[in-house]
Amino acid sequence: MPFDPVSPLNLVALEEQVLNDWRERDVFAESMRLRADAPEWVFYEGPPTANGKPGIHHAWARLFKDIYPRFHTMSGELVRRQGGWDCHGLPVEVEVEKELGFSGKEQIEAFGIEEFNARCRESVQRYVGDFAALTERIGMWLDMDGAYWTMSPKFVESVWWVFKLLWDKGDIYEGFKVVPYCGRCGTALSSHELGQPGAYRDLTEESAFVRFPLVDSDLDLLIWTTTPWTLLSNVGVAIGPSVEYVRVRGRDGRRDLVIAANRVVDVLGEDAEILGPISVEELDGRHYERPFDDVPLDDESQIASAWRVVVADFVTVEDGSGLVHLAPAFGEIDREVGLAAGLPVINPVGPDAAFTSAVPAHAGVGVKDADPAIIERLRVSGRLESSVAHEHSYPHCWRCSTPLIYWAKPTWFARTSAYRDDMLRENAQISWHPEHIREGRFGDWLENNVDWALSRDRFWGTPIPVWRCTECGKDTCIGSLAELTESAGVDLLALDPHRPAVDGVEIACGSCGGTARRVESVLDAWFDSGSMPFAQLHYPFENEDAFEKRFPADFICEGIDQTRGWFYTLLAINTMAFGRAPYKNVVCLALVVDKDGQKMSKSKGNVIDPWSVLDTRGADALRWNMFSAGSPWTQKRVFVEGIDETTNRFILTLWNTLSFFVTYANLDGWSPSSEQKASAHVLDRWVRSRLHHTIKDVTDALEGFDALRGAQALDRFVDDLSNWYVRRSRPRFWKESDQSAHATLYECLDTVALLLAPFTPFISDSIHQRLRSTTRSVHLSDWPEVDAAALDPELEAEMEIARSVVSLGLAARNDARLKVRQPLARAIVLLPDAKRPSDPIVAEIADALNIKDLETVATLDGLLDYSVHPNFRTLGPKAGPLMPALKAYLATADAQVVRSALEESGVYVVTIDGTEIHLNTDDVEVRAASHEKFALAQEDGIAVALDTTLNDALRSEGISRDLVRALNDLRKEVGLEIADRIHLSLSAVGLAAEAISTHQET
Repeated sequence: MPFDPVSPLNLVALEEQVLNDWRERDVFAESMRLRADAPEWVFYEGPPTANGKPGIHHAWARLFKDIYPRFHTMSGELVRRQGGWDCHGLPVEVEVEKELGFSGKEQIEAFGIEEFNARCRESVQRYVGDFAALTERIGMWLDMDGAYWTMSPKFVESVWWVFKLLWDKGDIYEGFKVVPYCGRCGTALSSHELGQPGAYRDLTEESAFVRFPLVDSDLDLLIWTTTPWTLLSNVGVAIGPSVEYVRVRGRDGRRDLVIAANRVVDVLGEDAEILGPISVEELDGRHYERPFDDVPLDDESQIASAWRVVVADFVTVEDGSGLVHLAPAFGEIDREVGLAAGLPVINPVGPDAAFTSAVPAHAGVGVKDADPAIIERLRVSGRLESSVAHEHSYPHCWRCSTPLIYWAKPTWFARTSAYRDDMLRENAQISWHPEHIREGRFGDWLENNVDWALSRDRFWGTPIPVWRCTECGKDTCIGSLAELTESAGVDLLALDPHRPAVDGVEIACGSCGGTARRVESVLDAWFDSGSMPFAQLHYPFENEDAFEKRFPADFICEGIDQTRGWFYTLLAINTMAFGRAPYKNVVCLALVVDKDGQKMSKSKGNVIDPWSVLDTRGADALRWNMFSAGSPWTQKRVFVEGIDETTNRFILTLWNTLSFFVTYANLDGWSPSSEQKASAHVLDRWVRSRLHHTIKDVTDALEGFDALRGAQALDRFVDDLSNWYVRRSRPRFWKESDQSAHATLYECLDTVALLLAPFTPFISDSIHQRLRSTTRSVHLSDWPEVDAAALDPELEAEMEIARSVVSLGLAARNDARLKVRQPLARAIVLLPDAKRPSDPIVAEIADALNIKDLETVATLDGLLDYSVHPNFRTLGPKAGPLMPALKAYLATADAQVVRSALEESGVYVVTIDGTEIHLNTDDVEVRAASHEKFALAQEDGIAVALDTTLNDALRSEGISRDLVRALNDLRKEVGLEIADRIHLSLSAVGLAAEAISTHQET
């Protein structure tokens, strides 16, 4: 027996067996050895952050990272697939804080930085194991033994190198700027971290319209703020240079107000009384009474420049009052305007985002928590005009979900804005999938680039390699452990370059000879991952040739959120360092959601554990669903029922086709032979043309990073193979003399296994090894090539029409309640070009429809009866009192003549009692029905009419076919195998006996 029997499909068990085989034979490593001397196709693994168990969205991305390297490996290229782990940063720290029950930095410092960082390292190593297990189980081949870890000393040293490279170019600087700040985490964040999913959330908070009394005047400025807590730091009011301001009478005896003219109605109501205009010149430079005097100025000489009106271009009248309060300590634009106008800065907020003792009334209270009390103080003081619930999108910490504040503080920056044009130039050369990301989401982000806030006031991360002299303040940047050793005068080559060990290293100041100590901050973890093209190889300290060969990458892939993350940091760092983009092709995946399109969350109870799918459905079931069910550029809906549906439609169909082949090949003792000649049978020629057409389609799709298109091509072919080729060829498999059907089906299944290998690596390997009776993996095979000689597009088109004819014929049989087993005398077919198909195609149609003859016609005339049906709604007004006579006329009119007139001119003219009535297609409907003796079905220009007239010969043949069907069902009931020979005794009378006698060879 040349082929192992095929058992009912159990994907989970099959995959475990294949996985064990891969492990035992080290198939992944063998696939690399086979391509050792081949041209290299470079893939960069975007390192997942090991801060928790992997979810279904991680599987989504990893499957697309797997399919294209598998394809390119089979296509003859070397794809190394080095793994990587993102180990540093807030994601890891916050996870460890949760484990320890911590809620802030003070607890970490009390616990000890060394012990806390040790816990972070342990956490990373623990979760990396979870990721590695999932990676293997879903069939992603990744070199995890040689993976890079961003926390390794070699990786950190390469990051230091590029930091110093940028430092020497003047692209790293420390600035005192307003930055997004998380009080819980106690650190600044970067603009691209605010672009992470869920960073902006809708909040409804109390906003306030507040009166600022002008000094030496009876007027109050009316300002609006959504952050009342910033009023304690107010030092100015901005007005727009081209905004029209007016004086509005105060209600209830209160002072008059200054407000933008086109904001009066929205803010104060339609009954507000405008007293007249006030020019910008009248307001510019005027002083007002500050809303709160809790915090004095550090320098009394600044009083003259504080609490005054300034003119600024940024002021709009889309909302608010047209006057904007300025707190330079808590707004980037506020700070820019304040610096230009010479306004002082008041900052009574500490690193925990709470008020300091400088504000006794609110000391120790988080600034946003203080809003209600501040609004109440304004109400009591008479400064509150009104408070309004305001819904707005507000930034939150992407790791701990705390609402952020904007806070002025010293921060280290990379001067990315200076490279905006360079990054835009490089982006234009990148092939994005989908393409609109280039100019859209990513291009827009680059166009609006701001300098990257690099420093984090945290603990577990790559330390910023800057040492500051305690004497003269000079900064020294260190680019390697060797350089640090030389500067410190101590051998530090084996130093773990993390806090707190590196914090204890002191070096001599190169300027004054004083002692220099490292600045405490660590780098944004995104700087680590953006450095991976060179840092994974410890470049430039080693592997220079390898880096030159593997830069840039041919392919990277992540979710669309990485346009604000890894895609950006990769481009920024490598453009600044090397002047070019680090990747050529990007596959950008949409987000994973539940079956209703909702984001998955534990609170909603709609999270799918990937292991639950893998343990019950199997990895290939998940993979095929991910690749075949919808575009990866749109939200991916993942649900078990959807996975089952795609599995049943494709994988199970393929497996059943394999089972059919193995059963009959073993019955006939057939085995593949290199001497097998190409078959001339029309079905064989057709399916081989479809096969090689599919090879081309799948190849083109994968080369174009379009897994969906490739999956759809395979899906169509397996459907063609199972539901047309095998179904139409079944009698040929029952004839031992016809070996061409075996050979053709074998070729199709064997090639499908190759084409399917990147999509579903487990079942494709099982099919491949079963068909070839080998233990050699399909993943060590070469990608199939198109045989141009096998392509026959005309035959494919002709067979497509044949299948449509058969489909319509079967529909007609169903409508007439005629079983397919009952032969019919003829079918009359109308085709778009009226061309009769070739004789072999006609034979297939006739056999499929169980008809004796097939006629083709140019028109259905003669097969249809037409009748005219009046539309009384439109005809009543048109015919008036002539309606009864018109109705009688139409009942006997020649419907063919009416139909022809309406088709040719759109009008049919009737004369009733000397009056012409013009009928159009709204007035009458010409309906067609098949003659009583025909069953008709038509669609898309094709029509099939079956002659339903039965004679005794046709009835006799139908009875014989019913008997064969009944006998086959009985064989199954009693458990007989296909190969079992049986003795049969029948007893019948009349037409049944005649049918048995006539068709006993059937």
